This record gives sequence, structure tokens and C-alpha cells, in this order.
Amino acid sequence: MLDEKLLAEKKEKLIKEMKMFEAIKSKEVEKAFFEINRETFFSTNKEAAYVDNAFPIGFGQTISQPSTIAIMLEFLQVKKGMKILEVGSGCGYVSALLSKLVGTEGKVFGIELIRQLADISKANLEIEEIKNVKIKSGDGKKGWPEEKPFDRILISAAAKDFPKELIEQLADNGRMVAPIGAGQSQMLQVLKKNEKSMIKRETSAGQYVFVPLK
Repeated sequence: MLDEKLLAEKKEKLIKEMKMFEAIKSKEVEKAFFEINRETFFSTNKEAAYVDNAFPIGFGQTISQPSTIAIMLEFLQVKKGMKILEVGSGCGYVSALLSKLVGTEGKVFGIELIRQLADISKANLEIEEIKNVKIKSGDGKKGWPEEKPFDRILISAAAKDFPKELIEQLADNGRMVAPIGAGQSQMLQVLKKNEKSMIKRETSAGQYVFVPLK
């Protein structure tokens, strides 16, 4: 049986460490991490939920390292009421965090290529009582054109570059964050789209390792 008190202590300790090393910079992202139980998104080894590592979730996929997720969310600059697309939503953990960032007036759409994982993520989100996230199985590179435009797009898998279809689905003044790189490691990039559809990129310091976007 899980020791809920111990898990809560581990969660608090991890969040404090992420703040100390500035992976978490905003109160909004900090609050989201407190509100979502990462252990819900583990099918096994739930006791390790607050270790700052990536862990396998089956089907050759992983749940990303919390500090890496925090950095991506800070780059994304989500605000209440926004419409967000997450590509490569996996077991649903990042979509759950995004749901807290957009609030009850916002919406999150998650695309996962592996149908079994999409089904698992829906079940996980139900356990966390999250109502403003919609998940479907499909090709994330094609986005979700029926729901465009999106204020923010987060790609939670390694891409060689930002897919053209996703850029087209990004709203004016929107931001897209993704780990970009064709090799064994990637660098986080932020794509900004202004009112004239001009594109500006920023690249973070540091390298990351993500499963590839397929």
C-alpha cells in the first residue's frame, strides 16, 4: 500500500529542489505541480514518482523528468483561459499540469500516436478529476486542425524541426516549445509567431533526451 504522507513529503521536497535550481520560476507552475499527483500516471513503481528522473510507461515511451517538464512549461508561458495543444501526450501527466495552468476557462488537447497510451491517459485524467482536457490518438505532426488556432503548442517528443502543420495551427502571438535535434540529444527551442505570421526562435541552454516524434 502506498504511503500517501511519504509521497506528499517527497513531492514537496522535489518541488523545493526544482525551485532552488530554477527549473520552476513562477508560482503558477509551482502550484500546478502541487495539484497533480504524479504517482497516478505510474502503472508500477509509484513510490518513485517524485524522483527527478524519466521512467518507462510502456510501449517504448517514458514519462518525462519533472525538472525538464517544469522548464518547458516556464518557456511556454501559459495563461488562464488559453487553448493548448500537447503533441505526444503519453500517459497524460503534462496535459494534467497544463489543465491547471489554463484553469477552468481554458482547454487542453492532447494527441498521442499510441492508442493504448491515449486510453491510459484518459483513465489517469479521470482519476485526477480533470475535466478540461481532451485526448485523442493520432499523428501529432498533423496537429488537431478542427480545434485550431492554439494559443500554445507543446511538443513532448524530439523533433528534427517544428512541423509546418503545427506552425499553421498556432495562433497569432502564440508560442510553441519543443526539443529540437536530429541526434541523440536535443535542445529546447521556443517558436514565437507574431500577428504578421513572422517566426522568431529562441534556443535554451543545456541538452535534453526525448523519445522521437513519430
